[in-house]
Amino acid sequence: MLFRVLLRFVKDWTLPISMLMGTIAYFVFARATFLEPTKPFVNSLITFLTPSLIFAQLLLTFCKISVRELAPSPWHGWLLLFQVFSSVFLAALLLWVPMDDAYREVFEGAMVCLICPTATAAAVITGKLGGSAPSLTTYTLLSNLLAAIVVPLLFPLVEPHADITFFAAFLKILGKVFPLLLFPFFLAILLRRFMPVVHRFLSGLKDLAFYLWAVSLAIVTGETVRSLVNSEAEIYVEVMIALGGLITCVVQFYLGKRIGTRYADRISAGQALGQKNTILAIWMAYTYLNPLASVAPGSYVLWQNMFNSWQLWKKGHKG
Repeated sequence: MLFRVLLRFVKDWTLPISMLMGTIAYFVFARATFLEPTKPFVNSLITFLTPSLIFAQLLLTFCKISVRELAPSPWHGWLLLFQVFSSVFLAALLLWVPMDDAYREVFEGAMVCLICPTATAAAVITGKLGGSAPSLTTYTLLSNLLAAIVVPLLFPLVEPHADITFFAAFLKILGKVFPLLLFPFFLAILLRRFMPVVHRFLSGLKDLAFYLWAVSLAIVTGETVRSLVNSEAEIYVEVMIALGGLITCVVQFYLGKRIGTRYADRISAGQALGQKNTILAIWMAYTYLNPLASVAPGSYVLWQNMFNSWQLWKKGHKG
């Protein structure tokens, strides 16, 4: 009985618990001198773990769907166009409009929030709100494909490195992002076709993706805290970046719902565009852009979960 109560508590408060654990872990490793010899190993482990956990979450998600359930809808196209043009527009501003570093970080953070694909857990929230989970899952796959193509093209332009050419940076990011986002889908198809026992086993792991998400959130929270602590930026800059995350969150939920209303799929479209894979977004921002830009998707975690909590409460209250 006590175990069930504790388990329910952890599930209900996973977001704050994971973020708190990530924050505490950072300060422990940053300040404990006796852990100094282990820091290179821990850094290498984190570099390996974060994309691996994202891959595992996507694989478990795609194992639960069938290709026959994936049906395109007109609103998919409109949402994809918005993601492309909005992120390209911000990239153009960063390239051609002179601005202070503070504003660059705000726009970089916003760009990541816009191009980031749909969260793997969005189908669950969509189902609870009364939307179409299959339609949402189709968009999740399409948005992952879009990010796998656009991110390697835009990020080297926005944050160029003197020691590497654009084409080399493009191939480097492509080699990491493309397999990370698309291989889980193809692997799920292959497992379903050639290893059905393994596929059924993975499909039956209902809570594993949830716990992997919690671990990932703790890790990227620690990385974000490290960026904030080591940054020389003023507090107002960090607040501006977080507000940029809030604005992109509001715009995407609003626009998604408006477009979805025209095609009688308001809930699915709103969640598809508004609910982001923030774990992936933070990792991409920290790895390929100015690390401080990761504050935007880091704050997006709070904004989207606050909105989702309100939606679920409203749905339950009406029921």
